[in-house]
Amino acid sequence: MSCEQMGEIFKMLRQVFTIDRDAEITIEANPGTVTEEKLEGWKQAGINRISFGLQSVNNEELKMLGRIHTYEEFRESYDMARQAGFDNINIDLISAIPGQTVKSWEHTLRTVAELHPEHISAYSLIIEEGTRFYQWYGKGQTDQEKYPPLPDEDAERQMYERTEGILEEYGFHRYEISNYAREGKECRHNLGYWSRVEYLGIGLGASSFISNTRYHLCTDMISYIERIGSGEDLREEIEVLTKEDAMEEFMFLGLRRMQGISGTQFENCFGNTIEEIYGDVIEKLEQEKMLEVKEDKIRLTKRGIDVSNYVFCEFLL
Repeated sequence: MSCEQMGEIFKMLRQVFTIDRDAEITIEANPGTVTEEKLEGWKQAGINRISFGLQSVNNEELKMLGRIHTYEEFRESYDMARQAGFDNINIDLISAIPGQTVKSWEHTLRTVAELHPEHISAYSLIIEEGTRFYQWYGKGQTDQEKYPPLPDEDAERQMYERTEGILEEYGFHRYEISNYAREGKECRHNLGYWSRVEYLGIGLGASSFISNTRYHLCTDMISYIERIGSGEDLREEIEVLTKEDAMEEFMFLGLRRMQGISGTQFENCFGNTIEEIYGDVIEKLEQEKMLEVKEDKIRLTKRGIDVSNYVFCEFLL
């Protein structure tokens, strides 16, 4: 997308919506594709935060992930963004990459932290059906002469545990299971999503959450254009959440945050106390040392974070 097109989009957005002067506006950028012209155009449009999908500082690991950039190209893009005046930058990283070791993951963490970004997102690789990784590793059988092995459970556990410790050394605090930030630089979009704040998605395939309803827009470009021209509804897979659905989301989205959830807020949202709906579950998980309950606040313990998927499933109604 050209700078002119980006500028026109933001001009139109400001004509239709009221956008706060201090709004956090993020663009996701692929390392190696950034230019000085783009950076200047983004700033003029009002973009004030960049998220770079680096994933690893090891070029062999990047090749394994199918990324088109090298670490050196990322550094060039990152430095260019700093020189252009961007003072809020996120870097995405992925652990448990085939062939990755605990040592190489620690090297990635330290190398990135020493660049002093404001935010780091650190995710673990998930093998999903329909991907080439699933073809290589999904059935539990791997041709190790052709493809490097996935890190074993012990190595993956060490990567996970070392992430928080290393990033703390560099001044990052963990505010969500997979996200770390310098004080005051937590991603506002992320915080809103985990708090079930409404959001509007605009454009092909964009997702929205409005009036307790989730949906996404048409994903086929030709159909999208035709439906706009005819005035047809662009929404697909419309899901109106029940009260039970919303309660479940409140729990497992809110508990992803290190600060946890508020019982008072739960009651204000649903008209029931959290004890009425989840009292037995909370007591059970507290006894299992998975949850910590202090006055109005409920949050995951370190043990609970480690097995968060198990904890979240306990809140399904």
